[in-house]
Amino acid sequence: MDVVLLSRLQFAAATMFHFLFVPLTLGLSILVAWMETQWVRTGDETYLRMTKFWGKIFLINFALGVVTGITLEFQFGTNWSRYSAYVGDIFGSLLAIEASAAFFLESTMIGVWIFGWKKLSAKAHAAVMWLVAFASSLSAVWILTANAWMQHPVGYTIRDGRAEVTRFLDVVTNPFAILEILHTLSGAYILSAFFVMGVSAWYLLKQQHIDFFHRSFRTALIFGAVFSLFSVVQGDIHGADVARKQPAKLAAMEALWETQKRAPLILFAWPDQEKEKNVIEFGKIPGVVSLLALRDINAEVKGLKDFPKEERPPVLLTSFAFKGMVGLGFYFVLITLIGLYLRNRLLDSPRYLKIMMFSLPLPYIANQLGWIVTEVGRQPWIVYGLMKTSDAVSPIAVSQVATTLAAFVLVYGLLGMVGAFLVVRHIRKGPEPETATA
Repeated sequence: MDVVLLSRLQFAAATMFHFLFVPLTLGLSILVAWMETQWVRTGDETYLRMTKFWGKIFLINFALGVVTGITLEFQFGTNWSRYSAYVGDIFGSLLAIEASAAFFLESTMIGVWIFGWKKLSAKAHAAVMWLVAFASSLSAVWILTANAWMQHPVGYTIRDGRAEVTRFLDVVTNPFAILEILHTLSGAYILSAFFVMGVSAWYLLKQQHIDFFHRSFRTALIFGAVFSLFSVVQGDIHGADVARKQPAKLAAMEALWETQKRAPLILFAWPDQEKEKNVIEFGKIPGVVSLLALRDINAEVKGLKDFPKEERPPVLLTSFAFKGMVGLGFYFVLITLIGLYLRNRLLDSPRYLKIMMFSLPLPYIANQLGWIVTEVGRQPWIVYGLMKTSDAVSPIAVSQVATTLAAFVLVYGLLGMVGAFLVVRHIRKGPEPETATA
């Protein structure tokens, strides 16, 4: 293995592990804020218990997300110094805004929320949680804006061998960024909804804390159904934008080798990059890719063979990840719509509750697959069309990266076990008894 591959593996491991915690934090912050608002509005103690129970899981995830996120930024200096030198004027400014304008607000408000239960009025305390939810999403917006610039760079000029901002407004209003933000946030909200529903289903199947978890399930169900539907519609719009701005990624996503009109959708394909063909494929539906990507069933879609071999992304991984993500997206819509139909008789639907309990990991998988499509599908570019990944890596030894990669895997493995232990222990403990919050 060379330095480029090892550095990519290290960054991928750190990013994917970090993103196990971020989506749940983003979605739970909103759900907890809504639960606390319901307590303030109705005075119903169950909503206060829900706020504290789900709020503690939010805090555990936030802490783990912070710890794992810090190391990512250091890697831009240690493993990707040439990239940082080349685009630091743009990328660095966005990360600086995220830290100063969003992360500090989020961290401060979380501290106020933790220690302010007896020092603030109920309304003020609920307002603080809404500020936490706002700051959490705002933090994601700035980070995703930075990532979207790497996908579709705008508002810059090359001066003295480096990229510099010329129109900051173009950077922050980049249409690619807006679509990426909406898609990523909706995925995070779906994950948090399925997490709450999965845990609630487990308790409902055991016939314990029925009112508490019935309300939790119904709250998350509505949240999940709305964003599952939104994600499918918005994902279609985002896919069409990718087709225009990253045509090689689209071809890899669809495992499309030949440029053709009425490009077909292939439900399953096993691409062979060396032979430049799909060795297995079935479920071919003519014209669907042309229609979805270019909004014209007769439109010509560019195939992978029309791109230089050195500028084609890894096709097998990109295609599998994309089709897995899309399949799960439609599953989320179906299963939440069924849930809305059964919402008033959940206790009489044990089979559905079991499905929802075992569905808890699926949004985690879908979110990871989405990032694989986004980042692997962009290769060999670190900044699309501007800088290749091989030109961005730091001039360091293979042994240095191999050592730090092993250390990351070990430390993150331990962190993951600690995080899982804390969350599972809290879930098993269950909500506070009613008298505890009276």
